[in-house]
Amino acid sequence: MPKDYYNVLGVKKDATKEEIKKAFHKLAHTHHPDKNGGDDKKFKEVNEAYQILSDDKKRANFDQFGSADMGGFGGGQQGGGFGGFGGFDFSGGNGARMDFDMGDLGDIFGDFFGGGMGRNRSSSKKGRDISTEINLSFKESILGVKKIIKINKQSVCEECSGTGGKKGTKMNTCKNCGGQGQVKEIKRSILGNFATVHKCDACDGVGKIPNEKCSVCHGSGIHKKDEEIEVNVPAGINNNEMLRVNGAGEAIKNGKTGDLYIKIYVSPHSLYRREGSNLIVNLSIKLTEAVLGITHELTTIEGNTIEVKIPEGINNGEMLRVRGKGVPTNSGRGDIIIQIEVKMPSKISKKVKEIINQLKEEGL
Repeated sequence: MPKDYYNVLGVKKDATKEEIKKAFHKLAHTHHPDKNGGDDKKFKEVNEAYQILSDDKKRANFDQFGSADMGGFGGGQQGGGFGGFGGFDFSGGNGARMDFDMGDLGDIFGDFFGGGMGRNRSSSKKGRDISTEINLSFKESILGVKKIIKINKQSVCEECSGTGGKKGTKMNTCKNCGGQGQVKEIKRSILGNFATVHKCDACDGVGKIPNEKCSVCHGSGIHKKDEEIEVNVPAGINNNEMLRVNGAGEAIKNGKTGDLYIKIYVSPHSLYRREGSNLIVNLSIKLTEAVLGITHELTTIEGNTIEVKIPEGINNGEMLRVRGKGVPTNSGRGDIIIQIEVKMPSKISKKVKEIINQLKEEGL
C-alpha cells in the first residue's frame, strides 16, 4: 500500500514548504538513530517523506498519482541502496555510490557528527575574549570617566593590515581550494556519503596566498603587541560590575575580533556611601544644634558646597533629602540622604545641669 507522506510528517496536504521543513526537522531530531531513544526505521521514513514533499515536481506527482515518479513509488519494487528507504535509492540505480550535498539535513546531522557539516561556518570565527580590571574612585564611579587601558594582546598587524602579505606583494590563487576559500570533503554516515564544505586551511578561507609573507607577523595577519584602549566608563557604575567593550579583545585572521571584559572595583568614599541611586551621608550634630537648628555646609560628590538647613527640634535618626544630587540614572539623578545623629554630651557642668533642670520643670 502506498505511503501517505503527509501523514508521516504529520502535516496537512496544503502545508507550505516551511511547515513541511519544520515538521521534518522536529521528527528527524526525535528519531535520529544516533540519539538516545532514536528509531532508525522511523527516521528513514521521515527522511523519505521530506525528500518527496520538499521537491515541487515529486510532490505534484505524488499528489496526482500517489507516486513521486509516476511509476508506483512505494507500491511495487523498492529501490536499492539502504533497506527501508522505500523508493529512495542512494545507489544511483547501478550499484555505484551517489554523493550529494547535505542541504537542510546539515543542521540536523551537525548535532550528531560534531557540527560543521553541510555548511561553511568560518564566517562565525571570532577572536578570544579577554578580561582585565580597573580601580575607580567613588567620584569616578558616580559621575563617569574616560580611562586609558594598556593591554598586551593579539591584534591585527598594522604592517600588512591583516593580509599576512608583504606590502605590494602579489596575492596568488590558493591551489588547494582554487581560490574558493572552501574545500569539499566526503563523509560517510548511515545514509550514505555526504559532501561537507569547510574552510580551506591552506589559505585560511581567503582564497589567496601572498607571494611574500609579512616580515612583522610572518604571514599570520596578527601579532601580539601592547595596545592602548580608551574606555568610556558610564556614570553610576557599581562596584564589581563587569563592563564589556565590543571588538576590543584579541584579533583572529579573517574573523571577528573578540571582546574585552573589564571588572570594576570602586574605592570607598570618606563621606558618602551608595544605596541604589541615592548617596547616603551621616551628619553628627550637637544637642543644642538639634534643639535650636543650624545651617550646615555640605560638599557634593562633584566638590561643590551647598547649604543644608537643619530644622530646630530635629530628632536623632531623622533623615533629610537633597534632591537631584545623587547617582545619575536614565531617568534623572537620585538624591542625597542626610541621616542625622544627635551627639549627646558625655559630661556636663553644674551650670548646665541647672539649666536642664529648669527645662525639666517647664516640661521639656
